[in-house]
Amino acid sequence: MKWMKFRIKTVVEAEDIIISELWDRGLEGAQIEDKVPLSPLEKEQMFVDILPETEADDGVAYLSFFVEEREDGSLRTGNETTDAETTDKESVLAKIEEALAEVRLFMEIGDGTVTVSETEDIDWINNWKQYFHQFTIDDLLVIPSWEEVKEEDRNKKILHIDPGTAFGTGMHETTRLCIGQIKKYVTPQTELLDVGTGSGILSIIALMYGAKHAVGTDLDLCAVEAVSQNKAANGIPDEDFELLIGNIITEKEVQEKVGYECYDIVAANILADVLVPLTPVIVSCLKPGGAYITSGIIEGREELVVQACEAAGLTVVEVKELGEWRSVTAQKKGTR
Repeated sequence: MKWMKFRIKTVVEAEDIIISELWDRGLEGAQIEDKVPLSPLEKEQMFVDILPETEADDGVAYLSFFVEEREDGSLRTGNETTDAETTDKESVLAKIEEALAEVRLFMEIGDGTVTVSETEDIDWINNWKQYFHQFTIDDLLVIPSWEEVKEEDRNKKILHIDPGTAFGTGMHETTRLCIGQIKKYVTPQTELLDVGTGSGILSIIALMYGAKHAVGTDLDLCAVEAVSQNKAANGIPDEDFELLIGNIITEKEVQEKVGYECYDIVAANILADVLVPLTPVIVSCLKPGGAYITSGIIEGREELVVQACEAAGLTVVEVKELGEWRSVTAQKKGTR
């Protein structure tokens, strides 16, 4: 399958209006390229393992639309509000020019130039792999399935993991902060609870560094397949790492399955706004003296988590930072 790409050079302020005008004309699925920095709140809400790095914002934006090109050279446009239409390049260009002229009547759109190019079938599922390569976290080598372990790395601890629909590869600062704290507290007797387990990376690493057993919880069913694949890739027996799907904050059934005062470590690499209501629930899961390791906290919001820990009767023992991100570690009173 071939695709024709229509790329519009405009300004950031006009992005949404132009996209809306073109949607009305049957062009959908805009790819937006600009240099607008993410706000701290956006970074927290969009937590992923690989955050984009951008240059200084110059106000310029590029909007790209991909239109399917059929074997006879015709193009297919249309969306849920317009009927599918067989057309050609000139007609699509005319629609774009019409939309740009409409928007230009009431706001600045910058250059408003359109370039057209043709591309072969796009592998949307696998193209991102070019951006993820093996890397190390201290003495741990993290490597995806499509790369080979180098001879000089064969004696290292090796975590085999692929990015996927469930977050977590170890590349992001918040994950690194959690890993560092887990390594500090883990022992051969450790029972670990991993809230928001995603890909299962924290539980798998804890087991690699000697933990006895791990339980993960997650809201997303995508975690089931991700955890299963990553356990298999790293030789983790099913009985060593169990996964529960559900909301541990609100669902009593999940809380009971997880158990009370069972865990030496509870790890939660989520968001500050989730950690606040999660913390009082976690207290009942921890053994006396157990460690509560949190991350996913953007700079400036760590005090919310510190206050939540103290209000729940935990003692905050450490606040770590890496880049714009923070990790708060607290401990339940008592001895193990």
